[in-house]
Amino acid sequence: MKVLIAGGAGYIGSTVASACLDRGITPVVLDSLVTGRREFTEGRAFYEGDIADGPLVDRIFAEHPEIGAVVHCAALIVVPDSVADPIGYYRANVAKSLEFTGHLLRNGCHRMVFSSSASIYRAGEDLTVDEESAIEPLSPYARTKAVCEGMFADIAAGSPLRVLSLRYFNPVGADPQLRTGLQLPRPSHALGQMILAGEEGRPFRITGTDYPTRDGSGLRDYVHVWDLAAAHLAALDTFDGLFADGTRSTVINLGTGTGTTVRELLAAYNEVSDRPIEAVEAERRPGDSAGARTRCDRAERLLGWRARLPLTDGIRHSLRWAAVRPTVLGEQR
Repeated sequence: MKVLIAGGAGYIGSTVASACLDRGITPVVLDSLVTGRREFTEGRAFYEGDIADGPLVDRIFAEHPEIGAVVHCAALIVVPDSVADPIGYYRANVAKSLEFTGHLLRNGCHRMVFSSSASIYRAGEDLTVDEESAIEPLSPYARTKAVCEGMFADIAAGSPLRVLSLRYFNPVGADPQLRTGLQLPRPSHALGQMILAGEEGRPFRITGTDYPTRDGSGLRDYVHVWDLAAAHLAALDTFDGLFADGTRSTVINLGTGTGTTVRELLAAYNEVSDRPIEAVEAERRPGDSAGARTRCDRAERLLGWRARLPLTDGIRHSLRWAAVRPTVLGEQR
């Protein structure tokens, strides 16, 4: 079996591709390399280009007619950037996804696993959500994911397309074999900023300390990226069964079900790292929210999946990746 992975040279897409290879599934990678890395495509069938490029998508399917599904990870994902450039984010994440879907249908590809986001939710008072929770995106990035989900559902209702949207919580870690990891040199999320603070010998900034959480800092559900990759394999394994009742589109949350505040993440980081860091408090960033954690019943029931790797492994693998990243990607520290 072959699987087309759009955005397969990025953080999550490349990790999914590694998991596919380990399983004996052949990944075919399509990536524009706007944020993805060519190094993550080595040894993999790779096409450099845009998901909206119809002739390129046609060529991929002509050269790989065994492709049975697509994992759509191609997107811009940085919340502050989306606030600064909403037009760019809607163009990249929504308009191009619409074109891509048309290309898939034209080539007879009717199975899509879509990388969505838990940032689309409005959390309840207890900061938990499930798949039926209210949708209230707080950033242009999050809204592009919600818009895409609705768009895909509409297309699926009137075509052979079937779509499983996986709503990720907060990925951390790297491929445990260190084949791939977070490609951004200066990531904006909390753990990435902690690692940078440790490397640069400066305090970590806790952005927002007045949230309605147990210690005032934002709460997130940190899930290891290798667990996310395993969830994609489970999705591919069970895909047809998920839609056996005639459903055309559905959603599943992927998280640990455990909420961790930024202060608690910092404590875990200092437990694992050999370079502990101090913290200073700062204002909230544009587009940020108090956060949420998921209730995991549906993933376990429908996919037979649950997160297995602890947060400390996510931190440990992130630190190991940060140490080898300049060598793997051929960059200066």
